[in-house]
Amino acid sequence: MTGGAGLEGKVALVTGATRGLGFAIAQGLAAAGATVVVSSRKLESCEIAAEAITKATGVAAVPLALHVGQWDSIEPAIEKIYADLGRLDVLVNNAGIAPLSPTLEGVSESLFDKTIEVNLKGPFRLMAVAGARMSAAGGGSIVNISSIGAIRPSPPEAMYAASKNGLNALTMAFAQEYAPNVRVNCVMPGGFATDMAEGWDEEFIGKIVDRLPAGRLGRPDEIVGMVVHLAGDGSGYTTGAVIPIDGGRTAIY
Repeated sequence: MTGGAGLEGKVALVTGATRGLGFAIAQGLAAAGATVVVSSRKLESCEIAAEAITKATGVAAVPLALHVGQWDSIEPAIEKIYADLGRLDVLVNNAGIAPLSPTLEGVSESLFDKTIEVNLKGPFRLMAVAGARMSAAGGGSIVNISSIGAIRPSPPEAMYAASKNGLNALTMAFAQEYAPNVRVNCVMPGGFATDMAEGWDEEFIGKIVDRLPAGRLGRPDEIVGMVVHLAGDGSGYTTGAVIPIDGGRTAIY
């Protein structure tokens, strides 16, 4: 299964690509023709995911170990992609953590810092480094994966929501920084049935789907089409956009 979305010959880096939304997005980009760099902290997991994507799509996927929370590891990773593949056309900032806290007073400084490092500081540095290279090369597309928690936060997810709200802001800032060559957009998923959701209890899931027009959690494949669209030339006039994919959650009061 290949081609059809204008991504043939392009190279895409997806962080947090070994499971959940990240894996679905990486596979969708590969199915659209892109060579996908499958990135996560553990090389073995990247290798397994890349092999599965190659088998499913017939398009080669490349594993790359990268801890996005480590500032100094980001530039060498981008340099490696250019050295090995010669280009980078698409960056999907998907890697993230979503710790829940029973009380906000009980949040530790280390957990707060880790959440910001992975969810906000890492994407900032990736956009800065990759965006500059894309701009110099004449173009590219960056897609950030945020969350509707950014604008519909609950107390247990306060740290996560704050980091994702920051990512929304970075989307708009970087859309200006590297305009007009590099487009920067953001997708805000609602509740999706992924590995991350396995730690949610029934009460928390109930709060997510309560009054939700779709009446259910989303499937990972239901976000892929928008990301592939934003990655390709068909969305050439879309930049600085923050787009909810949330089963209608942000449409209700």
